[in-house]
Amino acid sequence: MGTDPILTLEGVVSGYGKMTILNGTSAAIRRGAITTVIGPNGAGKSTMFKAVFGLLPVRSGRIVLDGVEVTNFAPRRMLDAGVCYVPQGRNIFPELSVRHNLELGGVALADQARLRPRIEAMMARFPMLAEKAGRQASTLSGGQQKLLEVARGLLLDPKLMLIDEPSIGLSPLMVREVFDILRELKGQGVTILLIEQNAKQALEMSDYGLVLELGQTRIEDTAPGILADPRIAQLFLGGGLAPLEGAA
Repeated sequence: MGTDPILTLEGVVSGYGKMTILNGTSAAIRRGAITTVIGPNGAGKSTMFKAVFGLLPVRSGRIVLDGVEVTNFAPRRMLDAGVCYVPQGRNIFPELSVRHNLELGGVALADQARLRPRIEAMMARFPMLAEKAGRQASTLSGGQQKLLEVARGLLLDPKLMLIDEPSIGLSPLMVREVFDILRELKGQGVTILLIEQNAKQALEMSDYGLVLELGQTRIEDTAPGILADPRIAQLFLGGGLAPLEGAA
């Protein structure tokens, strides 16, 4: 796991229409690590991911990936740069088969000859997908659908995965399975930036944590440091973070 950042945000301002959500967010996402982003509802977590991936315009500030500025790159260019985004909720084609979902996930590959062997590699990695390859994706459980989304993203061999709330609607058993997959991906060198409602559980498996509030980075630390920070208890109890020492 490297200590150098693979992704940096420098004073990023973004939002929807005239509404500003990110108010100068800055962060350094470490290479080869799992970083969990937490914060109250409306803090800007999903907005941050969408701004990075080019789904929302960055009004000011910079986003840098591996030393190259990628501010306002279109999603296709971000895919080409090695960034994969797995958004919140279910994002599959329910009436298509599991295999067809994977095939559609690989349309962005520049070399389509590499698609079939990569699909077979995903089938080998996730035996459930091979077992259900011919079934409609709608017949999969919630956890299985989420694994299909992750596998579809992995077809593009990303170096950075943005994963938004992977455990929503999943049983505790499936949550553990999804988290095990994320740890496995980290072990294979994939950097993971995660938003997760089960904040404590996510931080316990993470290397770093990032706390957003009101569109700004309030705390950036190791995951154990975040868990031990007394200000976090206030956040989990529904209040705002206590003021930082020396803050106005």
